[in-house]
Amino acid sequence: MTRQKYISLILILGSLTALGPFSIDMYLPGFSAIAKDLNTTVNNVSLSLSSYFIGISAGQLLYGPLLDRFGRKNPLYIGLLVYILASLGCALITDIDSFIILRFIQAVGSCAASVAAMTMVRDLFPIKDTPKVFSLLMLVVGLSPMLAPTIGGYVIAGFGWHSVFLILMVMGIGILLASKFGLPHTQDPDLSISLKPKPILHNFSKVLKNPQFAAYAFSGAVAFSGLFTYVAGSPILFMDIFKVGEKTYGWIFAFMSLSFIGSSQLNSLLLRRFKSEQLVFAALILQCFIASFFLLAAYNNWLDLYGTIAMLFLFLACLGLSNPNTAGLSLAPFSKNAGSASALLGALQLGLGSLSSIAVGIFVKNSMVPMVAIMMSGSILALLILLYGRTKIKSVKEAETTSLPIH
Repeated sequence: MTRQKYISLILILGSLTALGPFSIDMYLPGFSAIAKDLNTTVNNVSLSLSSYFIGISAGQLLYGPLLDRFGRKNPLYIGLLVYILASLGCALITDIDSFIILRFIQAVGSCAASVAAMTMVRDLFPIKDTPKVFSLLMLVVGLSPMLAPTIGGYVIAGFGWHSVFLILMVMGIGILLASKFGLPHTQDPDLSISLKPKPILHNFSKVLKNPQFAAYAFSGAVAFSGLFTYVAGSPILFMDIFKVGEKTYGWIFAFMSLSFIGSSQLNSLLLRRFKSEQLVFAALILQCFIASFFLLAAYNNWLDLYGTIAMLFLFLACLGLSNPNTAGLSLAPFSKNAGSASALLGALQLGLGSLSSIAVGIFVKNSMVPMVAIMMSGSILALLILLYGRTKIKSVKEAETTSLPIH
């Protein structure tokens, strides 16, 4: 593979992965404007974020079997068309209930892109290179929280919130064309894969029973839910509690993404000296210490705006370090069921993320303490899952070694 082809593939796969985050982040500065225009409250508008998270997590499970059965491209095209039409609907909507429903449909369309991207990483690159490739994808994905709220803040101020969804529609069209003409054919349809519920559930069950997948997918997903907690809580934290404006909020959000981008690229360098397993363990321990101190500081009112930004910056850096490695380690055991494994991994991440975002909507009102408590709880639980999972992986490997025939 030439360097030019390699860069082209990373950019297209990164764009597919970034479509969902861009759809989440770009309209965040418009919550107040949407609430005013649709005659509702900011809390009701936040339900459109929760419906998006639910749609994108449920849709993952839909596309996994389709990508394995019909090949990678056709299900991807259908999902992107659904996304494009739903984005247009969001731009034209006049009531909050329809907006919440259309955001769910938009999410179901967009998750075809993220599942296809993860699956094609497994198709196109050697297993040992996948953590590095995921780190590069994080660089492209990391640009979305850097650019999206900042652009969204200026677009909403100048042209109104409806224009955000017209921009997302155009992005969907561009990514569809790039996928059509820039991505290679990576796998033929496999007609042996059934689309009946029982075989699909059996397939997912086989993936879940793999100890390496279970350990790293669950620990990674629980840890990564901290990002969704931050995304859902940040409009309330910065605009309601700290009283910053829409444009300032966009710049704060952009600054935060530097943490995620920087640590994911640091991960690429660290992989030259350390194993992915070592980096995940170190990142989760660090995340637990940071989240615990953050909660102590928040509870005792030690933090002003800048102190809060600093703590969140450190917390997000841990996620940028662990996420590419947990993704690579989760998918490493699979080739035939790569689509189902990618879908299940995405569903776990986004399903837990949607639960944490709902918890933020319920508990985060006039204080950051509940948001930080959710982050700390997830960090500790992720570390415990990893420790337990590593013992299961070790015992399975030992059993396989002892069962080998002696020559």
